Amino acid sequence: MTEAARVLALLAERGHTLAAAESLTGGLVAAELTGVPGASVSFRGAVTAYATDLKQELLGVDAGLLAECGAVDPEVALQMAAGARARLGADWGISTTGVAGPDPQDGQPVGTVYVAVAGPAATGARAGKVVSLRLNGDRADIRRESVRSVLELLLEELSGNARAQDTEHNGGD
Repeated sequence: MTEAARVLALLAERGHTLAAAESLTGGLVAAELTGVPGASVSFRGAVTAYATDLKQELLGVDAGLLAECGAVDPEVALQMAAGARARLGADWGISTTGVAGPDPQDGQPVGTVYVAVAGPAATGARAGKVVSLRLNGDRADIRRESVRSVLELLLEELSGNARAQDTEHNGGD
């Protein structure tokens, strides 16, 4: 079973929904998810905000953060995931932002990628989880690995969320 199929199965099992915010992956995350039969049960949609200004306009990423740090930044990734979750009305939001190449961007070398997840249990200023990646390969390799990485991160969060719920339910017995 692919990561996408596993993600969608876990989401459906819980009655949860998912939204994606993509930059360097340009819709590949959404394509991977919608390639799974029955994806519409849990997948609400995606925003491909390739241009930096769209990250602010469509996903609510802080304009000051974008001006100061550029689009390739861990906090931008977190805000993109939270923005997708909020704007598309989903329980979970995921995001990808980074440099696929061939040239550096915002002072970041090719292969610098941030993937993030924001879920229903996330609270506080840094709601969610972000992972920093340094990927090798050509543009296609970096984009493919970014898709795999964000789905893997979501799987980890869904599994951790399930363990926390099990502990909650079993702890009171």
